[in-house]
Amino acid sequence: MKVPILRLRDILLTSIQVDLTDREALDFQSDVLRMVTKTEAKGVVIDITAMDVVDSFMARVLNETAAMVRVLGAEAVVCGMQPAVALTLIEMGRELVGVETTLNLDQALDKIQRLISERVGTAESVSRSEEGDGAPENGDAYEHPSLAEQEAPSFTEEG
Repeated sequence: MKVPILRLRDILLTSIQVDLTDREALDFQSDVLRMVTKTEAKGVVIDITAMDVVDSFMARVLNETAAMVRVLGAEAVVCGMQPAVALTLIEMGRELVGVETTLNLDQALDKIQRLISERVGTAESVSRSEEGDGAPENGDAYEHPSLAEQEAPSFTEEG
């Protein structure tokens, strides 16, 4: 079964409605990554509300998909995890480490927008610092203002 991936402005939205075989899970992962690259999406929301069971392989696929999306320069949020699924993942030791999660789709859309804004804000501040915001130029050493006022310690040679 192919999982549909919808584009909503600069966000990709996908909802896994049925349990996937291992092959389908890997195809889903490839499709998400291909769509992120093709559409230059800034975020991906993966809705798993309909999933009653997430085995260790599917948990790994979700973990890796979110990590790969971030490597591609986008953000990822998984939403709608059922309490029984969360309990099972923790008991198996397969919690979604480093994956942003929310209770529902509304919260996921809010969170993905916030993550995108933070990433854009960080990128803009790095860009400004590279353009020259008082950083040393031409190989000059940067001297912290409070350190410039202190005298350098003197060392004497004994012996």
